Amino acid sequence: MAISIGIAKKDREAVAKNLSKLLADTYSLYLKTHSFHWNVTGPQFNSLHAMFETQYNELWLAADEVAERIRTLDVFAPGSYSQFGKLTSIKEEAGVPEWKDMVGQLVEGHEVAAATARETIKVADKAGDEGTADMVTGRLKEHEKTAWMLRSLLR
Repeated sequence: MAISIGIAKKDREAVAKNLSKLLADTYSLYLKTHSFHWNVTGPQFNSLHAMFETQYNELWLAADEVAERIRTLDVFAPGSYSQFGKLTSIKEEAGVPEWKDMVGQLVEGHEVAAATARETIKVADKAGDEGTADMVTGRLKEHEKTAWMLRSLLR
């Protein structure tokens, strides 16, 4: 059955393209945060280990929400490492940095995801897609808040 939600196909595809970038950023940030959770050491171990766990769990749920929104727009969501690698703006970390660098990289990652979310909201607004704009506004706020909380550890 054809989709008829009041948004033209080309507009749904444009929104989904931006959502796919947000999904890739979210999933890449999830992987980085989970890796840091496993590998953090130092005097802040206990608090960072717990904080990273809370953050990667939130990102896991967010990835599902973003992917399901793409599908709601009747577009297939990316779902492979290679697709995410092409779409994300999050820098990969192949090693195990010190805890301060971990925190700094996560601040940067959340700020990148916030910028991607902000751009996605603009495209959604232009398409008259209030559902996507609302969902992504929540994501934007979460990325900004998490970046602030992480940044406070470095002062």
